[in-house]
Amino acid sequence: MRITFCTDLDKSVVVANCEKRGWIQVGPEDDWNIYWAGTQTCRSLFSVDSGYRMHDNQLINHFPNHYEISRKDLLVKNIKRYRRDLEKEGNVLAERGDSKYLHLDFIPVTFVLPADYNMFVEEYRKAPQSTWIMKPCGRSQGSGIFLINKLSKLKRWSREAKSPFQQQLTKESYVISKYIDNPLLIGGKKFDLRLYVLVTSFRPLKAYQFRLGFCRFCTVKYDSSVAELDNMYVHLTNVSVQKHGGEYNSLHGGKLSVQNLRLHLESTRGKQVTERLFDQISWLIIHSLKAVAPVIATDRHCFECYGYDIIIDNKLKPWLIEVNASPSLTSTTANDRILKHKLMDNIFSIVVPPSGLPDVRWNKIPSQEALGDFELLIDEDLIHLHETENNSYLLKNNRWK
Repeated sequence: MRITFCTDLDKSVVVANCEKRGWIQVGPEDDWNIYWAGTQTCRSLFSVDSGYRMHDNQLINHFPNHYEISRKDLLVKNIKRYRRDLEKEGNVLAERGDSKYLHLDFIPVTFVLPADYNMFVEEYRKAPQSTWIMKPCGRSQGSGIFLINKLSKLKRWSREAKSPFQQQLTKESYVISKYIDNPLLIGGKKFDLRLYVLVTSFRPLKAYQFRLGFCRFCTVKYDSSVAELDNMYVHLTNVSVQKHGGEYNSLHGGKLSVQNLRLHLESTRGKQVTERLFDQISWLIIHSLKAVAPVIATDRHCFECYGYDIIIDNKLKPWLIEVNASPSLTSTTANDRILKHKLMDNIFSIVVPPSGLPDVRWNKIPSQEALGDFELLIDEDLIHLHETENNSYLLKNNRWK
């Protein structure tokens, strides 16, 4: 059986995994079965202008409008809409207390600028001593991020946003979020979690979480004082920022495995609260996916591995910071390389049917062995199947009576 693959990313981790399976590399113009593409390539392929029609034996690693969850402003918009929809339904998940959502409070208070500028000012005035973080919506790797603690710092930005209409078309939008200023620290340093989540379908939702995530550390000890507000080595955990910090290499590339974090928390905070924290992390991932599921252009040829960035505060509450559609496959250490090779191997085992030939008609329910280091987060097909079986059982029992 001849399986072909194509990739426009020069990453050995992709090519090595495909070749190990005996797949043959071809170009994008050839007949391919699996395409590990960049987001831009995927967008071009699915564009109306391209006229490209995929065959049943082809798979690609992005959904057409993956940016509904990976663009910072769209993620916030979709989560806010999800909350409102659940509220209208009277769903208990959307319960509020002290004006906060009791269950769906997993993203910091966030506004999109310049559109929500007046709403932001209103919120800012409730707590004028608070710190906020500004992030450009369409950029990544910590580019263009800055912190503010005074409204005056935004005044100039706001004036520029109110430029003539023609110029405003090209004006970059930002999200501004309440800064998590009480992060959990290890060795006095701030860190975040990078977790990998594989989605094989959005409707019905089928998602898996990789066990082997890691923590990314800042190179400088955390300091919330005004003097350190502009020091990104204190506040941003992005590897692309921290690799320029002096102590980066002494911390194993600035990383710590999720398993070791769990052990550390169990020994310092207790097993029960640690279990609750990791349950809450799974909960927020599932509901962030449910929030975007109605608007994602679901396509049976597509799957996607997202990089989730989560910060834990000192009360052991997890916060979703952002979701990446193209998490880095570059390795900074030997452990990193092992992790990413395993990640890629497990992804292919899950998305390719047991026959070994990509086929969009299969039910996308992999065997337990195929999961490797992935754990099932949610499969709405299986939930529906169990509910149907349960209802049949109850009906049968009632008939017996």
